[in-house]
Amino acid sequence: MSTPAIVRASVRHDSIKVEPLTCSLGAELSGVDLGDASRDDALFAEIHALLLKYKVLFLRDQHFSRAEHVAFARRFGPLEDHPVAGSDPENPGLVRIYKGADTRHLQYENAWHCDATWRECPQMGAVLRCVECPPVGGDMIWANMVEAYEKLPEHVKVQIAGLYARHSIEASFGAAMPIEKRHALKAQYPDAEHPVVRTHPETGEKVLFVNSFATHFTNFHTAAHVRVGQDYAPGGAQLLHYLISQAAIPEYQVRFRWRTMSVAIWDNRCTQHYACNDFFPAVRKLERAGIIGDRPV
Repeated sequence: MSTPAIVRASVRHDSIKVEPLTCSLGAELSGVDLGDASRDDALFAEIHALLLKYKVLFLRDQHFSRAEHVAFARRFGPLEDHPVAGSDPENPGLVRIYKGADTRHLQYENAWHCDATWRECPQMGAVLRCVECPPVGGDMIWANMVEAYEKLPEHVKVQIAGLYARHSIEASFGAAMPIEKRHALKAQYPDAEHPVVRTHPETGEKVLFVNSFATHFTNFHTAAHVRVGQDYAPGGAQLLHYLISQAAIPEYQVRFRWRTMSVAIWDNRCTQHYACNDFFPAVRKLERAGIIGDRPV
């Protein structure tokens, strides 16, 4: 006869405490260990449901192993490495975002973005843990792009219905590379084209889906939008800039101050985020498991 498993307090699903952080998005969870959730189906299902509701979840004092980090994130789906940022050699898919005085010139995170929209299938979400943080600064901010879409003026919603935008790694990560490496990066990861308004595959919500990786609309230059050249250029570019700027509205945001062994889990399909690079010469070390997503529609 087998011995019953010992269930730690953190595995009891009714022990999870949920504290909403803003009226728009974000909740802090306590009474749960993600190491346990990497092995417990019911506990993971509850966290998944909370993620769909709050869009970004925060947890403190998460001392799970890197292997458990990867195992928990893989419950959402397969993981992917990053072509520019390096991964932990023993845990593929666990990308190391280590920033200090020697990397302050490589500032990719301090712009509003969804991860990897330059891929045909951008990430579904991510599980990010801070393993070393500055004494002050280095906060991260998330924005609710469902609310950003819902609160657009109605005439703008009509104008952008059916529009597509091009998303580029060459114009972002590639910009700091020599021209040959930049062209090679684009050849390996050609620009992706996504709808400006996507539908969340699990909730059915409409999402404003342009960010700092978006370079231009691909089907704007039609008789419906363009009377003369000024409507197209700079008209289309100004509209794209206006849409991207919606993430910067404070009412759509939640801001999180890192402490060592804190974790953020976010739904990349309906949020954008911004990592503040204001902490140099201190160090901020983050480890992210990015989950492969679907093709936006």
